[in-house]
Amino acid sequence: MDDHTFGPGPTPDTVRTADGRVHAAPEGWSLLPPGDPGLTRRVKAAGDHWVVQEKRGRKVFSRGVWAASATIDRIRAELDAERSTEAYARRRQADARRRDDVQAAYVEDFRGAVTAFLGFDPAHADVADRLALAVAEHATPVGSGTVARTERIPVEQRAEAAVIAWLRHRTTGYDGMAIPKKKGARREVRRMFARRSQELLQRYRRGEPVDDACPLKRALTTNDGDRTIVE
Repeated sequence: MDDHTFGPGPTPDTVRTADGRVHAAPEGWSLLPPGDPGLTRRVKAAGDHWVVQEKRGRKVFSRGVWAASATIDRIRAELDAERSTEAYARRRQADARRRDDVQAAYVEDFRGAVTAFLGFDPAHADVADRLALAVAEHATPVGSGTVARTERIPVEQRAEAAVIAWLRHRTTGYDGMAIPKKKGARREVRRMFARRSQELLQRYRRGEPVDDACPLKRALTTNDGDRTIVE
């Protein structure tokens, strides 16, 4: 079996096919756990291997790669030698700087897209700035898993979705709700709160007077910025 993808088997040394058949790992093979993308890529490129993945809900998680133990050991040693050189260290530093520059540019672009979506009246420019900053700080970190990190939709749609998610969690009772566990129930609740959030934003877009009791103003003045928001 060459370059196949399996699910985890019933025991640590087995895998399972899509149709439920169980296979034991070949003699002399071992499982390379996930966590080192460079090593994994080289092992997969070196020859026969089995990819192990597990689907949970809509997400697929890597559980490692089975390959010949000798191949894994050899490639790991080669990679360790490369990574110990000064040239490799300089390359890593340059790569890190490039990633930081790309991330900083994206954060700025995303924050601009949020501000454009908000479209607040000039009378509420300060609130727009603070909200755009708060949403960007939450949504843009690499690996955050938020809608802002997806490339499937334009940045303008990401900005809108991120604002609505932030408002849903910070200005409504969504987090404390007991939502029935039936198909479509959570989606309908989110739609309801999205409509409320849009109505709240319209007040700022029209330039209406807003006092300190406004849920958006209260949310921006609280100190719970580290609270996790699951979109």
